[in-house]
Amino acid sequence: MPKRILPAIRDFVQILVDGWGKPGVSEDGGVRSLHFSGGAVQSSMRVSEPYELDLSYTRAMMGFLLFNAEPQHILLVGLGGGSLSKYCYHQFPQARITTLEINPDVIALRDEFLVPRDNKRFQIVQSDACEYLARSDVQADIILLDGYDAEGLPSCLCAESFYANCWQALSAQGVLVANLWGGEPNRGVYLNRLRGIFDGRVWWSKPRDSSNLIVFAVKNERFYPQWSRLMSKAQTLDKRYRLDLLWVVNNMRRREDPDG
Repeated sequence: MPKRILPAIRDFVQILVDGWGKPGVSEDGGVRSLHFSGGAVQSSMRVSEPYELDLSYTRAMMGFLLFNAEPQHILLVGLGGGSLSKYCYHQFPQARITTLEINPDVIALRDEFLVPRDNKRFQIVQSDACEYLARSDVQADIILLDGYDAEGLPSCLCAESFYANCWQALSAQGVLVANLWGGEPNRGVYLNRLRGIFDGRVWWSKPRDSSNLIVFAVKNERFYPQWSRLMSKAQTLDKRYRLDLLWVVNNMRRREDPDG
């Protein structure tokens, strides 16, 4: 092999090593996407509507509005392309938005996805969510859990102790919403952990055109779903926020086998 080729190969290999696991941005057909080295889309933004929710699972996660329509503090685990953080910031002017993201490379791409600058009402915190939520001074009305990385769902973000810390951090009317990928083999295990901590007040729904499972865990001990009321509320919310919550409610009501 010619000697002049060796440095080029070495540099190429180094690029692969340095870039492995780091997030990247691509754009196609007016949609800008965040992805890791495996190529799976982590987040997407329609360039013409940067503050709307492009992926169906993110719209389904807004189902917390069925249980608490006026949150004062929304805590998100996982920034990604900032779709949920941006949406909550623009749609709920009464609420503080705190987003926890452990990966500085993800935070560094915030401008690519038009994520707002930090201010009194909006903050991105570089932090390990497991350590952050173990603190006794954390409180939120809504916790949105979507903390996947290049390797999948970190084990600490689905541990029983972590779910217990989420329960502790939630206000009396609080709701935990967890996104579980369609290929997650331990979804049943995680659901059982949540059922135990939230005393059975756990419902789930598969978003339209998605194999993901969106799980809603409600802290309010007196809550029990009145389905006709929830369906009516979903219709109202869909008109106001351009969501798909009636579909979510219908799926929750059936409470089918999550892996069926």
